[in-house]
Amino acid sequence: MNRLGFFVSSALVLLALLGSMLFVVDQRQFGVVYALGQIKEVITEPGLNFKLPPPFQNVSYIDKRLLTLESTDPEPMLTAEKQRVVIDWYVRWRITEPSDYIRTVGLDERTGANQLSRVVRNAFQEEINKRTVKDLLSLKREQLMTDVRTEVQQAVKGSKSWGVEIVDVRITRVDYVEAITESVYRRMEAERKRVANELRSTGAAEGEKIRADADRQREVTLANAYRDAQKIKGEGDAAAARLYNESFGRDPQFAQFYRSLEAYKSTFSKKSDVMVLDSSTDFFRVMRGPGAAPNPPRR
Repeated sequence: MNRLGFFVSSALVLLALLGSMLFVVDQRQFGVVYALGQIKEVITEPGLNFKLPPPFQNVSYIDKRLLTLESTDPEPMLTAEKQRVVIDWYVRWRITEPSDYIRTVGLDERTGANQLSRVVRNAFQEEINKRTVKDLLSLKREQLMTDVRTEVQQAVKGSKSWGVEIVDVRITRVDYVEAITESVYRRMEAERKRVANELRSTGAAEGEKIRADADRQREVTLANAYRDAQKIKGEGDAAAARLYNESFGRDPQFAQFYRSLEAYKSTFSKKSDVMVLDSSTDFFRVMRGPGAAPNPPRR
């Protein structure tokens, strides 16, 4: 029984010892093996590896992926014309030499990012001091980012290399400081209101002009239509009168009969009309018959 316990405990110790000697390096990381505080080996390829058990050797990991560092300092910078501007930027960088990086910066990637942020900001400040706001907003901004990238690359590869590579430097925003921005917005708002009022006034004047012209054209059109209607009516009345004269001249008796019928039609237009007339008057002669003689005049 004691021998079985001894074998089990020995197996567990061997497994623990073996576990402390084996380590896996991920494809996204560098594996750095330390021996008594000194870098013993840097493993760049992923896989299973061996080392001495602690405290003889230890292993640490450093990210080998492409990293992004964004600006966090809102402190304004001065341009060539002494304008205060705030810029937002980001840097794409990666660790290429873990040994140099650890010796210069350390194992903490955040510490390296903070140091790199200061270097990038100083480079931006130096380059922006040489340029105007117009340059920052034009196609010359591309040259600015190229110059900053070159300066940062030289800084991290100086006499004491950081073991990093600067892949890209980009500006995401260029803006005035808040006080100037508020003033610019107020001026822009006042200018837009002035333009809007001017457009409204011009539109109102054009509207009145269009309405006046439409009213004039309407009056002219109505007058011309009335003139033409009266002309046509006059011509029709003249033609009708001519036809009446020609027809009545051929048969005066028919003409008198027709006129009497028209008079009756106009007089008795409604059933409710009441007229009090002498039946012997000439007005009803047609009703009395075709051979009726006219009434003698009264004395």
